[in-house]
Amino acid sequence: MSTAAPRKPARRRGARAAVGALAIAAIVAGSACSNGATGANASLAAQPTDGDGDPIRVVAAENFWGSLAEQLGGDRVEVTSIIDSPDADPHDYEPTAADARDAATARYAIVNGAGYDAWAEKLLASNPDPDRTVLDIGKLVGVEEGGNPHLWYSPDYVHRVIHRITEDYKEISPADAAYFDRQKNTVETKALARYDQLVSEIRQKYGGTPIGASESIVTPLAEGLDLKVLTPESFLDAISEGVDPTGRDKAVVDRQIAEKEIKVYVYNSQNSTPDVRAQVEAARGEGIPVATVTETLTPAGASFQEWQVAQLQVIRQALAEATGR
Repeated sequence: MSTAAPRKPARRRGARAAVGALAIAAIVAGSACSNGATGANASLAAQPTDGDGDPIRVVAAENFWGSLAEQLGGDRVEVTSIIDSPDADPHDYEPTAADARDAATARYAIVNGAGYDAWAEKLLASNPDPDRTVLDIGKLVGVEEGGNPHLWYSPDYVHRVIHRITEDYKEISPADAAYFDRQKNTVETKALARYDQLVSEIRQKYGGTPIGASESIVTPLAEGLDLKVLTPESFLDAISEGVDPTGRDKAVVDRQIAEKEIKVYVYNSQNSTPDVRAQVEAARGEGIPVATVTETLTPAGASFQEWQVAQLQVIRQALAEATGR
């Protein structure tokens, strides 16, 4: 599976809202002189649809949600994902003037929420629009700031988001309701069929298998797959937030690897710290299969399901190697 080059791991919670209100206000001031589209966006807005008018302008803070929004909307939407590169860090991203224009003209906006992309929430708040619908996924699924924000790794949450986006599209454009229902059916029964199949297969065949992980991004996926993460939660959170894990936690993880208490080690290759790299090497040295995941769509241009299926196949292969079944 292709993976992006590691990004810098310094990602403290306090830094996730690094963009100040003045900076955002300056960006928006330069972009909101007119709410009309200009340049390339103007030609997109002029494209006709089979419904009542122009495509719904959608802005997604991250491309994993943007990919689903685009598939669910088909030719009735125009989706822009702000985080659209494997090299960008969603935690500490600083919006550009182009991002502000996209946010200012969006009829529908999707943010991950749960403290993950506070910069996106500030960007939208700096240019309020009473006609804009905003989907905060953290609020939708009941995960607040301080909880695990990696919501797109939960299969259950993914399907709840699919339902919500479809309902929001239908409310925004009632004339296209039947079209959006068909798109949802296609996404769930065809586009995500292999994804759902792999989730079900891994749960049934390997449920309860103990694994190790590098950070908290793995936790929602492990829960969805019914895998048991033995790595201390405090270690997972420390790596995810860009702080040094305690010596005690590192010792626990090292012992779990040395004594082969875990069957597979799963790590985020986009946040590979020295501690994580040492554990990956130790796991391989002990003959423990290692599987990688990434935080954003990889490779660039992949769809949500292509990305997730590739990772699930690697995890399933690692579990098969570890358990002999």
